[in-house]
Amino acid sequence: MLASTAAPAVLYAPMAQAQTDQRSYDIAPQRLSDALRKYSEVSGREVIHSGNLTEGKRSGRAQGRLTPDAALTRLLSGTGLIAEVVDGALVIREGNGDAGADLASIDADGDAIIVTGSRIRGAGPIGSPVVTLDRAAIEKAGYGTVQQMLQSLPQAFGGGPNETVSGTTTRNGGGNDSSAGSSINLRGLGTSSTLVLIDGARPAIGGIGGVFADISLIPVNAIDRVEVLTDGASAIYGADAVAGVVNIRMRTRFEGAETLVRAGTADGDMGEIQVGQVFGKHWGGGRLVLAYQFSDRSALPGSKRDFFTEDLRPFGGPDYRSLYAAPGTITAANGQRFGIPQGQDGRALAASALLPGVQNKRDQRQASDILPHQRTHSLYAAGEIAITDGLTLRANILAAQRRFRKVAKSDYLQAARVPVTNPFYVDPIGTNQPVTVTYSYVNDLGPQIDTGKSRGLTASAGLEQEVGRWRIQLGGAFGTQKSTLDRLNVPNRARLAAALADTDPATAFNIFGNGTANNPATVDRIRGSFSSVDDFESWSAALRADGPLLRLPGGDVRLAIGAEYRRERYDTVSINDISALAPSIDDFEYFPGPRHVRSTYAELLVPIFGPDNAVPGFRRLDLTLAGRLEDYSDVGRTANPKFGVRWEPVAGIALRGSYGTSFRAPAFDELVGPAISLYTAEQVPDPASPTGVSTVLALFGYAPGIGPEKATTWTAGFDVAPPSIPGLKATLTYYEVDYKGRIGTASEDYTRFLANRDLFAGVIQDNPPLALVQSYFDAPTFFNVVGAAPTDIVAILDGQIRNLSREQQKGLDFDLGYAPEFAGGTLEFGLGGTHIFSIRRQLTPGAPAVDVVGTYANPAQWRLRGRLGWSKDGFSVGGFVNYIDGYWNQTANPVQRVPSWTTVDLNVSQKIGGDDNGRGLSLGLSVLNLFDKDPPLVFNRSNTSALAYDPEKASPIGRSMAIQAVIRW
Repeated sequence: MLASTAAPAVLYAPMAQAQTDQRSYDIAPQRLSDALRKYSEVSGREVIHSGNLTEGKRSGRAQGRLTPDAALTRLLSGTGLIAEVVDGALVIREGNGDAGADLASIDADGDAIIVTGSRIRGAGPIGSPVVTLDRAAIEKAGYGTVQQMLQSLPQAFGGGPNETVSGTTTRNGGGNDSSAGSSINLRGLGTSSTLVLIDGARPAIGGIGGVFADISLIPVNAIDRVEVLTDGASAIYGADAVAGVVNIRMRTRFEGAETLVRAGTADGDMGEIQVGQVFGKHWGGGRLVLAYQFSDRSALPGSKRDFFTEDLRPFGGPDYRSLYAAPGTITAANGQRFGIPQGQDGRALAASALLPGVQNKRDQRQASDILPHQRTHSLYAAGEIAITDGLTLRANILAAQRRFRKVAKSDYLQAARVPVTNPFYVDPIGTNQPVTVTYSYVNDLGPQIDTGKSRGLTASAGLEQEVGRWRIQLGGAFGTQKSTLDRLNVPNRARLAAALADTDPATAFNIFGNGTANNPATVDRIRGSFSSVDDFESWSAALRADGPLLRLPGGDVRLAIGAEYRRERYDTVSINDISALAPSIDDFEYFPGPRHVRSTYAELLVPIFGPDNAVPGFRRLDLTLAGRLEDYSDVGRTANPKFGVRWEPVAGIALRGSYGTSFRAPAFDELVGPAISLYTAEQVPDPASPTGVSTVLALFGYAPGIGPEKATTWTAGFDVAPPSIPGLKATLTYYEVDYKGRIGTASEDYTRFLANRDLFAGVIQDNPPLALVQSYFDAPTFFNVVGAAPTDIVAILDGQIRNLSREQQKGLDFDLGYAPEFAGGTLEFGLGGTHIFSIRRQLTPGAPAVDVVGTYANPAQWRLRGRLGWSKDGFSVGGFVNYIDGYWNQTANPVQRVPSWTTVDLNVSQKIGGDDNGRGLSLGLSVLNLFDKDPPLVFNRSNTSALAYDPEKASPIGRSMAIQAVIRW
């Protein structure tokens, strides 16, 4: 709602086209109201303004071929006015000159586009920083997927459920991605702590337990812009908005038609093709937009990248290849190892031919895929219709399906016990006792294949009624995401044991060769699989209202209030054909039932100083106060406030700050307790032991009594855009996050517990009571891989998922950009980035706080993205430099210093033909990682495998090139 008592003027051009088209503008400085009318006629964008605001003001000059955003920025230069996108329309209001208020985005064009990140219309989240990627910035960066786009943000951290991380680590929730999806993780605080919205509504979520929004299902061609609120916002949006909010705005007001064709390759090792179509139509009382996108990307084999290997010797590191090979290795009754020689099928193997002391190995990484084959169909539709004067119905739906297939690392291998009755039995030492063989079944069964699909649907609808200057909304939403995973070519242990015990040489399994001599029927008999289905569903309803309360000298006091209800359900089922002779079905009845969330909120904007009462030093001063009360059926009630302030001492300078608390409820899988657990006796390094190792009991799974996470955040910063220097913009934000009760696990580090007692003291129980140890030994999920007795256990190492740590993060976000006219066009250059001063993590209460910034599995201290570009008359060229700071790999011995990683991207586009309404052909070439820079070397070892790089901080793709054609008609 406009902050004016005068009736607003509405300018609308019926021939609206895509908002990112470059068009010819020739608007000289003149009365601002007249300039805005001409702008609307050329751009086709709806502009709303108050006559009081524009009276007596003159516009800047907009001349040449410009995007609509760039043209509007120039017209408003020096007027003290800004433009906000409110429900797809541009609303002109008082601002801070060209500083773009606290919500200014510095995109690839250097334009300031104000976004709505508040429940109050026409007012952004006062005091909080927002980064925006508009359509022009998306196209100029050359990204083909939403995950590429979001993960390029300096505030993003690559750890968590992502297709490049899946299968390499369980850190940061990376093990919860069952369907090769992708997520966004702001500031490294977790994907569950980053709230993703689509047009302001929560989409269905995926992953094991429902832990992340799968952004890979969102079609790029249907996106208008992406707004990233890099501040806690639970008071506005509810739980999960701890690290920030990513709001993906779709092209709900597109008009015309647009066809996209894109093809690309990663130096011939991986190819992609993408086609899309968007239609938009406006008529007197309504709008309709339809968008479809299809993408097909081939797999990236590990053999194409030298650093995707378990053998780190070529890089100066150890050999971590798997002990399961073909041919395998025999362990005799006395524990002595014998390698089975190559070049024979095991039918006539003699003990004299064995290789004493040799352990055969296999590189499982090089034989698997880095990235899966992905094929995605996405459909988006949005519409609105005016039912009566002042009553509008809006609805949208996003439906997508993604299929994937990946040659995987074998995940279910264990040593096989071979009885003396096996017709191919070989006794290395002549004791005539059973032997154990570590063997890879890849030549018998084929490689393990992970395949499946993910289907998602998110739909919302609502009625909006204008009542004077207030708007009342009643709406609802539905979301569902169902993901399936099938792991094929996995040995069934029970049927394998039976085949090894078979005395008939025609049907028994021969494990002493290279996997080429077994009976196909026998191979088929031992072939097993593991399948799972994750099903998430959400229903929600909301009643909201916003409008002015009263008039102060500084402007209207505005209020937004609302009540919301949400019901979430997660179910999972698995079919296990690995452990028993016949498949078994587990429906995981111990998962909690549906979650019901009831909430109320209010947000108040109080303008202390404004256009009508400005005084020197106080051109504008706005305060906001918001609060939200949420009641969870399973974890209780939480209340979260937020305060914000924004002060303009003079035109072109804005200072801002915010303070608030945030909340995250545990995911469904985090509430199952010990029902999912694994207890195992292990031997781990222990400097205090005379032998250098100690026998311990390691606990994995979920601890009982996991509760919600809570955080306190505050920010302070400024935005500068001097009216005297058009095109110059700078923004800087200091932030602090104090995160308590973080849900996590140190299971990946359990072998370091006793060697780093100062860090892991809170999860070590020395000299545990024998009765407690015996209770774990008696548990059905206990595995005694080292043959230990309860009296051998000297400590219990707790690697269970639980409320572990307190994390305090301090950092700085900044962006500096300048876009002057140059050589008849527009030159744009700038630098944005994030510097994290510290991430002090306290693993458990009473443990010392350790600064983990710039270490493995945590964000680097510096992340920067520079840009340089020039555009004129439909031609555009832009370059981007991406920098990730070096860091310490504390998991290596000795600790390893990982160097920084810098890559360069290039994008060139040219518009051919067309007219001033935006119709025509645009051709583009994008090159990511132009100089094909390999990721830095990292001795990256997990509990089961290894790599020579870090997939959380570097991409394995290498140089990728894509050509793109966009036809607007």
